[in-house]
Amino acid sequence: MQSETQSKESISFEDFKTQVLEDYKIAVTSRECSLLGRREVLTGKAKFGIFGDGKEIPQLAMAKVFKNGDFRSGYYRDQTFMMAIGELNIEQFFAGLYGNTNIEDEPMSAGRQMGGHFATHSLEVDGSWKNLMQQKNSSADISPTAGQMPRLLGLAQASKIYRNVEGIDAEKFSDNGNEIAWGTIGNASTSEGHFWETINAAGVLQVPMVMSVWDDEYGISVHAKHQTTKENISEILKGFQRDEEKKGYEIIVVNGWNYVALVEAYDRASKIARTTHSPVLIHVNELTQPQGHSTSGSHERYKDEDRLAWEREFDCNVKFKEWVLENNFSTEEELDNIDKDIKKQVRDGKKAAWTAYSQPVKDKFSDLLPFLENAASHSENKDAIESLIKELSEIKDPLKKDLLVVARKSLRYMIGLENTAKSDLIEWIETYTSTSQPEYSSHLYSDSANNALSIQEVEATYDEDAKDVDARIILRDNFDKIFANKPETLIFGEDSGAIGDVNQGLEGLQEKYGELRVADVGIREATILGQGLGMAMRGLRPIAEIQYLDYILYALQIMSDDLATVQYRTKGKQKAPLIVRTRGHRLEGIWHSGSPMGALVHLLRGIHVLVPRNMTKAAGFYNTLLEADEPALVVECLNGYRLKEKLPNNFGEFRTPLGVVETIKEGKDITLVSYGSTLRLVEEAAKELELVGINAEVIDVQSLLPFDLNKDIVKSVAKTNRLLVIDEDVPGGASAYIMQEILENQNAYIHLDSKPQTLTAKEHRPAYGTDGDYFSKPSTEDIYEKVYEIMNEANPSKFPKLR
Repeated sequence: MQSETQSKESISFEDFKTQVLEDYKIAVTSRECSLLGRREVLTGKAKFGIFGDGKEIPQLAMAKVFKNGDFRSGYYRDQTFMMAIGELNIEQFFAGLYGNTNIEDEPMSAGRQMGGHFATHSLEVDGSWKNLMQQKNSSADISPTAGQMPRLLGLAQASKIYRNVEGIDAEKFSDNGNEIAWGTIGNASTSEGHFWETINAAGVLQVPMVMSVWDDEYGISVHAKHQTTKENISEILKGFQRDEEKKGYEIIVVNGWNYVALVEAYDRASKIARTTHSPVLIHVNELTQPQGHSTSGSHERYKDEDRLAWEREFDCNVKFKEWVLENNFSTEEELDNIDKDIKKQVRDGKKAAWTAYSQPVKDKFSDLLPFLENAASHSENKDAIESLIKELSEIKDPLKKDLLVVARKSLRYMIGLENTAKSDLIEWIETYTSTSQPEYSSHLYSDSANNALSIQEVEATYDEDAKDVDARIILRDNFDKIFANKPETLIFGEDSGAIGDVNQGLEGLQEKYGELRVADVGIREATILGQGLGMAMRGLRPIAEIQYLDYILYALQIMSDDLATVQYRTKGKQKAPLIVRTRGHRLEGIWHSGSPMGALVHLLRGIHVLVPRNMTKAAGFYNTLLEADEPALVVECLNGYRLKEKLPNNFGEFRTPLGVVETIKEGKDITLVSYGSTLRLVEEAAKELELVGINAEVIDVQSLLPFDLNKDIVKSVAKTNRLLVIDEDVPGGASAYIMQEILENQNAYIHLDSKPQTLTAKEHRPAYGTDGDYFSKPSTEDIYEKVYEIMNEANPSKFPKLR
């Protein structure tokens, strides 16, 4: 049975009246922002609008029980909630709509996301954590529907960790795990897999998550009958209802226009989740969307008149006003005066936001104008430049782009001239570009003192009689040291706990550190990633294990759209230093030996992508990353766990630097660049090439993102004058990225005497078995023959044709 809401504890009439009228003002303010926001889009001042009209009253109810330390992971219709918790005002609402790049004016994303995407600031200016227990927190929204769900799981799980794991310094992050993670989603988006995976995982984990479904019966133009079985998400989730042992969900159903019932529902949900850590689902139905899905269209196109009439009658703001009047909290005249006053506040706030957005550009135009006029007077194409000036002057509200377009086009009319007018214009263009570009491009990675690139290398050290051990032992003993010294670290994944992962790199560690810190989870990669993302946003240091690199694809959307963009989309105001551990490269068959590194490099900008050749290097990367404040993906070599490596004596201390290549073998004839498992084949081929007089230099990339920051590969190419990149990704994959880095960014082309080449896997996925590997990916013979072919072309007399 689904729960019914319970009555709210009584308070004095006057106090309740004050709360009610304050809520009324917020609801009216939010609605007026939505209405005026739509007009701003339609008049061209803003590019796009998606608003929270029709959802105001349930969001007010949620805000009443949202406490300091709590976290929201919601979607782009939660503007009323953000206003109610004091984290969004009128000017900030419109600053987001206009895309103001000033973080003070537009604190949600500094114009990097469209309006309706909300965030609070978790970090100080230096990138260190604020005290999250002294503020109400919203994790930064993303647009992909249901994309907020996996992160929500981790935000909730953090409370469970803080409540049950001893030794963590939780002062800034938790009060004994009493915080709730509040999620919101539209009813249609519950059709997404991320929703179902998260709902299941939260029920298994039993974490303090309150999930609100705003149900207005539509997903854009598509009715619920095409979205949800039985057209009712709470009905089909009845099997998740808590049982006598309190396992599962508390499910509450409430009408979105019923203020009293909503307040009672959220009060009850808060008490359940906060005290028992049981998740709660609140199905808020009978909601409306007065302006349709977004400014891209009109809902009159797909709703019939009966539905539209019902929406006008049951608009939550309309019903709230009726209730206020019926219960004598105010008079119609008083409410009309409130409405008029708020309309003026919203208009004034909009104007102030527009001025704050547009005036700096107008001021810059005033700065630019003398340079343009001077350029015109010193050019043979004076008329053309003056025409550009006139064109720019006639733009009522110019954009930064407009200034640069005219300035750069004017420069074309001064080709061949050398005078101060031209040099002054060039200086203005370069200065304005250099100050403007970071407003759109900064903070892809951390620029704090703890960024990963600032962590210095510490080499592994060895006893004189150091033993050769299976490489997995090095990972295991290093993780052991990490968990012993850092109580905030935890690792979780499929088979990670009881059996110590499929390759025994965590052998015995669950028994030693407990099931919460070394945990098994279900087969659900997206929410494994989400667990780590959310917990990392709350000060923990999670390591999310994806069993095989091929399975990363299940989590790739969350990694790309959410994790990789956290720093960027908040302009450095939030971070999630999650480590994603996986194992990959060569093994057996299509889905256990893939190496889609090119795809990952392209989709994961904002995450460090590390490809260690052995487990000592991998362990060093984990040690480095745990000293840093950025996310990373570490790909361990799947066929390297049983290979022997020497046992270091400084576990937990040695660190592999990011963005630094390593020369494995010196040479003078050709530079061979590779990474991971394939590197061992390159080394073998290099030894065989020595027998025919070809001295190859072998370089291990180690780190794809970032790549060779010291530009050491070009130094090698300058010596050998030849380059071959060997990669087990498909043609045009990571090898193309590596080649571009070497040829373009390092300018290695100037040193080449032969065509630079790549040797990659075949276009298809790798076939099964040892022979499948041989015929699918580069072999030692392939490498040998490709190098020999290059040397044959360079010196056919010394190296006659092989075939």
